[in-house]
Amino acid sequence: MPEFQQAESILVYCALPDEPETKDFIKRWHGKKRIIVPLVIGDDLILKEYSPEKTHAGYCGIIEPDADAPTVDPSEVELAFVPGVVFDCAGSRFGGGKGFYDRLLPSLNCPKVGICYSFQIYEGILPTEDWDCRMDVVLHK
Repeated sequence: MPEFQQAESILVYCALPDEPETKDFIKRWHGKKRIIVPLVIGDDLILKEYSPEKTHAGYCGIIEPDADAPTVDPSEVELAFVPGVVFDCAGSRFGGGKGFYDRLLPSLNCPKVGICYSFQIYEGILPTEDWDCRMDVVLHK
């Protein structure tokens, strides 16, 4: 992807057990690109620079950055990989229901890439709300 090749600061989620795994991606690109991962604080995702020695098992047991890891402003993200429960062909997504990404995505001014399994692609058009942000691309395996 040209967007990936050009981006230096990339937001990557750490996967829940039912999401496509990202740990190999994070391990491979940490040190070559600035990898940013979310930290759940209350109802929000706070963006933090990834460093393997500054992580812990956090929300729902996922790997999260420690609270003292450097915070990243959403304006610094150049490419975002986003999980979802279901995506449609127009790039709409349904998340897990807590609204974490619904609150974060409007603050990102970068290409947004939905990541899912093939069975999570809905062939129709998902109903959306005014606050929903479409993905620019949806990758599935």
